[in-house]
Amino acid sequence: MVLVDHLSWRQVAAAALGRGGVELSEAARARIANGHAILRAIVDRGVRAYGVNTGVGALSDTIVPPEQAAALSRNILMSHAVGVGAPLAVDRTRAMMAASISNFAHGHSGVRPVVVDRLIAHLDHDCIPVVPSQGSVGYISHRAHIALALIGRGAVLLKGEPMAAGRALALLHLEPLVLEAKEGLSLINGTGCASGLASLALEEALSLLDWADVVAALTFEIQGGQLAAIDPAIMALRASDGVRDVARTLDAVLQGSSMLALAQGRRTQDALSLRAIPQIHGAARDAWTHVADVVARELASSTDNPSLLGTPQDPVVRSQAHAIGAGIGLAADYLANVMAQMAMLSERRLDRLVNPLISGLPAFLAADSGVATGFMIAQYTATSLVAENRRLAAPASLDGGRNSGLQEDMLCHATPAALKLLDIIANTRTVLAIELIAACQAHDLLAGRESPSPWTASLICAVREEIGRYDDDRPLGDDITAAGAFLKANTPDSILPRDVVGRAA
Repeated sequence: MVLVDHLSWRQVAAAALGRGGVELSEAARARIANGHAILRAIVDRGVRAYGVNTGVGALSDTIVPPEQAAALSRNILMSHAVGVGAPLAVDRTRAMMAASISNFAHGHSGVRPVVVDRLIAHLDHDCIPVVPSQGSVGYISHRAHIALALIGRGAVLLKGEPMAAGRALALLHLEPLVLEAKEGLSLINGTGCASGLASLALEEALSLLDWADVVAALTFEIQGGQLAAIDPAIMALRASDGVRDVARTLDAVLQGSSMLALAQGRRTQDALSLRAIPQIHGAARDAWTHVADVVARELASSTDNPSLLGTPQDPVVRSQAHAIGAGIGLAADYLANVMAQMAMLSERRLDRLVNPLISGLPAFLAADSGVATGFMIAQYTATSLVAENRRLAAPASLDGGRNSGLQEDMLCHATPAALKLLDIIANTRTVLAIELIAACQAHDLLAGRESPSPWTASLICAVREEIGRYDDDRPLGDDITAAGAFLKANTPDSILPRDVVGRAA
């Protein structure tokens, strides 16, 4: 466990996936305590402050007496916990919680240290609030359902077991928190939802980008791709780190392939789904790098409203719009389009493997065509997921909306953008999984003719340890699910030498 001033996106993703805990540095704890001291000074002096001694939203000009500040905090959670629909996956909720802790660590929210410690305790004890997935245009409802657990309301999963939050707290020997001034507002505020989900998406997308290069290399090899198109000298003409990185991976993975050696010169050039792998995958990597920069800046920012500045002796409170995640919403929409395009390209390569009109392989990769249909309908699944991605890729950041009596008269929908990005990534993983097992099937059907590269051979062997050759002898959907799990549980560099597959910094 590493002491941190605030979390990086990698640390948020690690906390989301249960691969690391969160422990704040002494400097971060000092900032949180100082922010609370500033808040106490504001309350004691009666300085007008949004959500501290006023109502929220369209009620921002309604004064709240000091003796009702705690009730306001509690009521905010109750009235804002309006989520509906199926619960979020646990890793998504954990990501939101970790990013919210990071936001509080900047010290401009005014919450007590005990509030932050309680969020950390919930992560450490695997006591994760049940958060409905729908109903938030920004961040409010998701965060409210998370905060309910701190005060012993709502439902949680304690080490995977569903139960009332109050019972879980009792089992953990924790008292429900009694919130003080502004804490209810702070717990539902900021861009922690979007930045947490985007951090998780960055981790999953990077792994898929690595897999996409390797899976594409398998298909490129079986299709006898023309290596001249990915020659390092040609790739150097494109001013893109991503393009060059992908070309280097392809070159490394395909070294020593007699299948490709025999195929050179057969065609003037390949179809674009093969020839443009470096350009399209490389553009995706460049886009990923941009989005990672945006998410890193978001986590390095304080995104509460209002923000507390100054000192306890000279407190300053400013209402602003840092909680609006315009940048991260646009970035999530951008990466969503990127990953949707990756799935589209994978499906096009898959079609070239199964289509008897162009593949040069047994129809639909079936060992006994006619009696067996092989991967014919698996390609339908890929087509369906690509189409679903296209629908999901419509930009959430343009949805707008008018709420709270026109006090909130525009919305950026950053959290919905990040949620649908994760859905697109999941679909893309499945499409790549279908291409992977189809490419392995194609290699099996050509076994004994020419030799694949040592690296593609080792990948095929790793897949075959878990998923056998397909002979229409079992539901193919089970193999697709297993291949998706294989991609999620492994990285290419856990199977291939580390100098073959490079990950972004």
